[in-house]
Amino acid sequence: MTVRKTAEESVLQKAPEHWTFFRQWLRSPLSIAAISPSSQHLARCMLAELPPDARRVIELGGGTGVFTAALLQHGIAPEDLLVLELNPELHRHLAARFPQLQVVCADARELPRIVAQTGFADGRPADAVLSGLGLLSMGRDTQCAILKAAFAVLAPHGRMVQFTYGPTCPVRAEVLEELGLEARRGQVTWRNVPPAAVWVFTRKGEGRAARPPAEG
Repeated sequence: MTVRKTAEESVLQKAPEHWTFFRQWLRSPLSIAAISPSSQHLARCMLAELPPDARRVIELGGGTGVFTAALLQHGIAPEDLLVLELNPELHRHLAARFPQLQVVCADARELPRIVAQTGFADGRPADAVLSGLGLLSMGRDTQCAILKAAFAVLAPHGRMVQFTYGPTCPVRAEVLEELGLEARRGQVTWRNVPPAAVWVFTRKGEGRAARPPAEG
């Protein structure tokens, strides 16, 4: 209890969103991969992997809104951004912080249904899915369901951008093979806590020429 109390007191001295995130991590450490929100450095690495002409973006696992804010600053219009967050408290936080957005409390596996229900982008496919989900800790079937749902709403040349804290691809090779996808590692940022790597998933044959990994 002493260790937990000390950690809580430390987080309370930071921004409110850090406390919101940390409190949810304490309640469910297996479903929330990190002890603190993602950094601005990681957000820049994630957005660097968006297609150059990306207009319609879906975010999975909005958390406290670090990537959400970066997407808006990047120029994605509020009506062209859909955010899913399964955790009820984080969902309430996001909805209050971004009242101009569609922020839905839902499971990423239900993405096609959510897109249809909300009328996102007037039914046009998304150019990219940005994911903050902890895929690395998920089982094969869950990984497969989430990626299948994501690519069901992506344009033919669309891509899914995911980050991970592990040293290897967060999606199992058999899942990629089953869904006809390929993976490419993007930038690694050591300034994030913990350090994170960005991965890009595309349909086979649709990925652009691989760029050498870089440190952020």
